[in-house]
Amino acid sequence: MSAKDAPPPLPEPLPVAVADSHTHLDMQSTTVEEALAKAALVGVETVVQVGCDLKGSQWAAETAERYASVHAAVALHPNEAPRIVLGDSGDGGPRQRVREAGGEAALDDALAEIDRLAALPHVKAVGETGLDYFRTGPEGKEAQERSFRAHVEIAKRHGKALVIHDREAHEDVLRVLAEEGAPERTVFHCYSGDADMARVCAERGYFMSFAGNVTFKNAQPLRDALAVAPLELVLVETDAPFLTPAPYRGRPNAPYLVPVTVRAMAAVRGIGEEAMATALAENTARAFGY
Repeated sequence: MSAKDAPPPLPEPLPVAVADSHTHLDMQSTTVEEALAKAALVGVETVVQVGCDLKGSQWAAETAERYASVHAAVALHPNEAPRIVLGDSGDGGPRQRVREAGGEAALDDALAEIDRLAALPHVKAVGETGLDYFRTGPEGKEAQERSFRAHVEIAKRHGKALVIHDREAHEDVLRVLAEEGAPERTVFHCYSGDADMARVCAERGYFMSFAGNVTFKNAQPLRDALAVAPLELVLVETDAPFLTPAPYRGRPNAPYLVPVTVRAMAAVRGIGEEAMATALAENTARAFGY
């Protein structure tokens, strides 16, 4: 195993236990037991396992039922809706049209399964849903927005938190939430806006969850957003196996690396790591209702 592929070392444990508010254990190279045990060693005692498609959402629900320290979020990722409706990623390129075979109906069926899963007691959130314009053409955007609106309705009907994926779609995400009426607890996962957007989120009471990219050299806008976000609306996450914090960028991420990001966040806020961790723990429990 090369150094680039090797897992980073265990960080110093946090003085107060926190939660990883967004992770993908099913995409990581270790078992669930190993991931949870390693995280617990450094003070990460709770994780929110997030589904991105039907299979992943079903797995998240099953895993949360099995492990007391795991809570589930279920959804169709924004990029999943165009795949279901259009038979591809919805990027505007060549595609095999499946609408005749029930593309819209297939999306309805998939959303019905998310609805069923969202009713389960160990499923604490509906997400990650939202809009992702990074690789999406006009037809894909239409499918994404329809799916997003449906997820908002599901979250509200079941009284669950809503977990937002927002990539290069800030204005439209905020617009849809305003038009639909956001759930009481709404979380911007891997917050990617600037300080001005953070102020809008704060006014609306949305939680902002910061990932390892807040430690990247080129991420000053994220740090500016973290600096102005009300402390009671701030969460921390890994989005593992993605977005490994500096100085381990490019190596595999996992919940046990949350302390690295927590300490960076504390430095941005100008507070101690114990105060930061205490706020994050309380905020995550409030956001997800556990």
